[in-house]
Amino acid sequence: MAYDEKIAKRLSKTFADNKNVVEKKMFGGIAYMYQDHMCVGIIDDMLMVRVGPEQYEEALSEKYVKPMDFTGRPMKGYIYVEPAGFKTEKNLVKWIEKGIAFVKTLPPKKPKKK
Repeated sequence: MAYDEKIAKRLSKTFADNKNVVEKKMFGGIAYMYQDHMCVGIIDDMLMVRVGPEQYEEALSEKYVKPMDFTGRPMKGYIYVEPAGFKTEKNLVKWIEKGIAFVKTLPPKKPKKK
């Protein structure tokens, strides 16, 4: 699976000044990790957002949003946003902020053993 390079450039530009965000290729797409937790990503031309279980149903009620079913089964807490749902920079930032807000609630990841 590939990902849309134009969307990746938009995300990279948005995250340019945020030292807590790292780009990482995964899921056949690209993910943006905030303090080692995936907050948003791109699969094909869709934005993948980690909204968490508490915000999941509310997010699904929004236009252009559907369950993330990467494995064939919906993953609760993760959504896809169709391109029309983040066409404007304002909407893109809104989804990024939702992803970051959720991962900020997670405990820090333990360092990996070498």
